[in-house]
Amino acid sequence: MALIGKVIGCVEISSGGKVLHDLLRHKPNDISTISPGKVHACDLLSGRRGAVGSTIVWHFTHDGKKQTAKEIIQEIDETNHKIVLKVIGGEFVEEIYKALTVTFHCETKDGKQMGIWTMEFERPNLSVPYPTSLMDYLCGLLVDMDCHASGK
Repeated sequence: MALIGKVIGCVEISSGGKVLHDLLRHKPNDISTISPGKVHACDLLSGRRGAVGSTIVWHFTHDGKKQTAKEIIQEIDETNHKIVLKVIGGEFVEEIYKALTVTFHCETKDGKQMGIWTMEFERPNLSVPYPTSLMDYLCGLLVDMDCHASGK
């Protein structure tokens, strides 16, 4: 029996979806200078930076522990400022979840620009929790990125 779930987090942004999408897609290593306590580096392992099919590895601290996440860029949508990253390595998929995909996109809700993270995951059993602390981490990271990009 598959234990598949989805968690969504929204953050109101002021810098614009294109700016944040371009940062995540083309300059992810800059995030380590924007939020050095959270992200340490983002290395390109194969392919071309920001291109579908490319493999990247994030080095970060989550819940006080240094971790990595190896990801393949699965989809890019410039119109909706969307990037889909499938996690294929690192502690989250090797030790906790059977599958994990992270999507970032932007949209307008009630006249406000929103940065939206979506995590789709598969838990190996009922004792594995939903990844809410990881969602909190990503939303906090998005706040840091938005503050930097908007000059606040």
